[in-house]
Amino acid sequence: MKKGKIKKPTRSEEKEFKHHTRRLSIKEGMFWSIRASFGDYYLAPFSIAMGAANSIVAILNSLWNLSSISQLIGAKPIGKIKRKSILTGTMLTEALSWFLITLIAILYLKDIWTPILPILLLIPFALFVTAGGFGHPSWFSWMGDITDDKFRGRWFSKRSTIISFTTIILSIISALLLNYFKNSGQEKLGFVVLFGIAFIARIYCVKLIRKHYEPTLKIKKGNKYSLKEFIKENKNSNFGKFTIFRGMLAFAMGLTGPLLSIYMLRNLGFDYVTFIAITLSGTLFSALALNMWGKISDKHGNYRVIAITTMIIPITPIIWTLSTSPIYLFLVPAILGGTAWAGFTMASGNFIYDNIEREKRGKAISYFNLFIGLGAFIGGLISAYLIKIINFTWIEPIIFMLLLGGLLRMLIVGFWVPKLREVTHKKKFKNMKELGNIVVKEIKPTLIEDAHELASIGSYLKEK
Repeated sequence: MKKGKIKKPTRSEEKEFKHHTRRLSIKEGMFWSIRASFGDYYLAPFSIAMGAANSIVAILNSLWNLSSISQLIGAKPIGKIKRKSILTGTMLTEALSWFLITLIAILYLKDIWTPILPILLLIPFALFVTAGGFGHPSWFSWMGDITDDKFRGRWFSKRSTIISFTTIILSIISALLLNYFKNSGQEKLGFVVLFGIAFIARIYCVKLIRKHYEPTLKIKKGNKYSLKEFIKENKNSNFGKFTIFRGMLAFAMGLTGPLLSIYMLRNLGFDYVTFIAITLSGTLFSALALNMWGKISDKHGNYRVIAITTMIIPITPIIWTLSTSPIYLFLVPAILGGTAWAGFTMASGNFIYDNIEREKRGKAISYFNLFIGLGAFIGGLISAYLIKIINFTWIEPIIFMLLLGGLLRMLIVGFWVPKLREVTHKKKFKNMKELGNIVVKEIKPTLIEDAHELASIGSYLKEK
């Protein structure tokens, strides 16, 4: 073997490397959940605590969708630069962003530049979102290479279930911690502590990603797969229709999503524990349902999961308007919305794997998410504008926006979902009764699997 030449692993060695990487990916996901639990969920509350206007908070929440634009750029180096190198760089940039956000929290603590801090917060947050988006096509392409086609739905479900439960536990801890600081008259210091933890967690993720095994990916020189080619190739295809559908649905979601934190913290006056409990209740029920959806997806196809879940998704914003009871908001929107979104999100990702060949996945996911991000971003900006100018006397502006968003979702789902189809050979449902029987049959083993996966968290944390 020539000096400096890397030996290609045998089939058995590569199988073991992929297995180890899948376990490391779950561990990395758990540390990602620390960043989310102590950082992501508190950016809007932090902005509200600093006295930001509703429109600024709505814009902040809408900036999450900037990632779709950076994904377009992040997909270009795939095949030219190692995906591991791309992700390492983006994770370090994300960590820098959280360091800057922590500095803004310190300025807030010291009462320095207080009037401009809500606007200043938009800068490192935009950097954080952009960096994350840049790395996502590489991650998506990479994870597709280390998972088996036949069991991909179950593995992603397992990973998401473990991460979801970890996020729930950590978010409860972070909410109690921030509430403690608030009750002690040190709410400002609480934000500094939370964001500092988020920064440290993201730094550790860099260490973990460097240990992942990356299968070789070679893309032919002639296969550039530009956005123009993507649109031309898919304008009438199954995947093209799905892309347009997701973009339009994202627009409708953008009208309502940025307003929920404002609604709970300002309109309803919830404390941080109640806010986080309701925010994460959907995640709880999503986690409980993920394994079930993964099995249904692997056996009956992703389209069928999408068709079922989109019967529920349009009514979720409307459900929010029916009661202001914390118990109601914790249970009803979460059980319906959380369960539906769990299946829809998982099936959507797998739907892309089914419809796009391996060499094009990185760029395809960036183009796909571009449509979603632009739809959600435009919807968010319109939401920020409308919430500022609407002044109805017969209904609260936020309630009106939730109803409008729900109605628009119904129209989009009703038009586009019947136009989609399953491209893989899967067993069909005979009728809805058979689906019901499958769900009932899978509830017990799914809950047992969830319990087993929770018990295995310790083993994943020990993975080196």
